[in-house]
Amino acid sequence: MDKRLKIAEIATRTQLSISTVSRVLAGKANTSEKARKKVLECARELGVMDGMAAGRLLLNSLMVFAPQRAFDERSDIFYYRVIQSVSKALASHEVRLRYCALEENDGDAQVFLARMNETDTQAAILLGIDDPHIHDLTVDVGKPAMLINCRDRRMRIPAVAPDHRAIGELAADYLFEMGHREVLNVLCLRRYTMEQRLAGIREAWLTHNLKFNDKRDLLVVPSFSAKETEQQVSEWLSQTAAKNLPTAFLVGGDFMAAGTISALQKHGLRVPQDVSVMSIDGFNLAAIQDVPLTAVHVPRDELGTEAVHMLQQRLMRPDAPVGTLLLNGTLAVRESVRRIRQGKRRTAVEREGLYDD
Repeated sequence: MDKRLKIAEIATRTQLSISTVSRVLAGKANTSEKARKKVLECARELGVMDGMAAGRLLLNSLMVFAPQRAFDERSDIFYYRVIQSVSKALASHEVRLRYCALEENDGDAQVFLARMNETDTQAAILLGIDDPHIHDLTVDVGKPAMLINCRDRRMRIPAVAPDHRAIGELAADYLFEMGHREVLNVLCLRRYTMEQRLAGIREAWLTHNLKFNDKRDLLVVPSFSAKETEQQVSEWLSQTAAKNLPTAFLVGGDFMAAGTISALQKHGLRVPQDVSVMSIDGFNLAAIQDVPLTAVHVPRDELGTEAVHMLQQRLMRPDAPVGTLLLNGTLAVRESVRRIRQGKRRTAVEREGLYDD
């Protein structure tokens, strides 16, 4: 449906004249507020506003480079959905989307250059590619490019990513606000993005005048799988006296949270009656668990959409400043975290170092 037909459809739906609809969509001031509101609401329903904001993408072919697992939903649902969101964002632009698997680190430079130098590759998106040599080659090739959930340490390539540090801080803050002071953080730290989340968690502890002790407060799991997490949490529980158990677990993913809950239940602990569990993820299993997970949702589908919009801006303004767009997480309160009174084993304020002797 072209723009003229949509204007006619909006006019029919709102019972306003075509000229009134045209004036509203053109931003003219000589229309009533009531008419303006009706037109904009209808335009949003029909997707006209998205089209006006996005405009025409000034290319016909786009290459996406990503780790092999990103192309299999069972291997990496997060990256898989990001790629789907890129495809969806391009649907209205008639852009041919092509893909190339590339390792996160030590990627095959010859394969990368071969695909980048193809005539059909007019621009590229690099998803989760941390290799600085690949970033250097991207700059050398000179074609428009965007990074998703990775960074060019030399700050030459624009990027969009979740604000991992702020997301970690938000999750920990929520547990502290709910009265928890003994929190075990169960995280997979295989990428720097997870280290950023941990940095945010540490910042929340500092803000609440609590000392973070890696040995006591952090359990590192090698992957995001429920099975490995259940095994390690179970081993940790077996080695920890009941009086030293935390009141809450902050877990770095929904599958990991499922494994954590399973381990807790097998040790006779109820969630959230005996111990609370919170996830940083919130997309895969959070709403369908036996105990629906309170979580901080990490932006996922939005990454692909914003990357396409930013790429469009780069095409229109190639000399504009280069930056990184950090997307906020969203707190989803469900049933796996309960409010408690402040524990007696640790004080809310550590006095050491707060005042002069």
